[in-house]
Amino acid sequence: MRSIELVKVPRRIVVADDDVLVREGTVSLLREVGYEVIEQVADAEALLHAVERVRPDLVIADIRMPPTHTSEGIDAARKIRREFPETGVLLLSAHVELDTALEFLGEGERIGYLLKSRIMKIEDLIDALERIADGGTVIDSALVQEVLAQRRRTDPLAALTPREREVLALVAEGRSNMGIAHELSVSEGAVEKHVRSIMGKLDLPATEDDHRRVLAVLAFLETR
Repeated sequence: MRSIELVKVPRRIVVADDDVLVREGTVSLLREVGYEVIEQVADAEALLHAVERVRPDLVIADIRMPPTHTSEGIDAARKIRREFPETGVLLLSAHVELDTALEFLGEGERIGYLLKSRIMKIEDLIDALERIADGGTVIDSALVQEVLAQRRRTDPLAALTPREREVLALVAEGRSNMGIAHELSVSEGAVEKHVRSIMGKLDLPATEDDHRRVLAVLAFLETR
């Protein structure tokens, strides 16, 4: 039988999930390590009533719950954060919901987002809950990887070399090729070569040069 370290500070928790197997399994794990599960519910409305009634230290809630299985869990989480800021909220999801998670994580402290697969790793779950209870924010590593992957797919500057990024930053300051060459201690010809490469990598149309520089600056500013 595995040895599990008990939590040092007992926490009062409400668990919300319409999947009875997931809910019961989560409750069992939490109790096994010393948490006090004071309520377990199957929908967002019941969750809000429970939080108002028992004022738990922590809430664990599925993002999607009845009746529509869309945003009930996260809507309830937002309300809890507004009305009961002392209560930490950990949202669970079966898969990465990038926009939903990022929007929620921007709400402030005592919040977290984990994939449901993490609750089978009790050490990960305990770590997340304790960090949230202590006022922190928990972000699943899978979400971080998805954010980075999306940034790589959408960042128009991803293909630029470090030197090309330097040149583009100076273009954004309104400097001429001569001015950039002086700033970087390189030849004007080298700057012109970098600028041509930048325009090509940003897939900017071969129109009047000043216009292309403006488009390049806009691409630069959109990533700030």
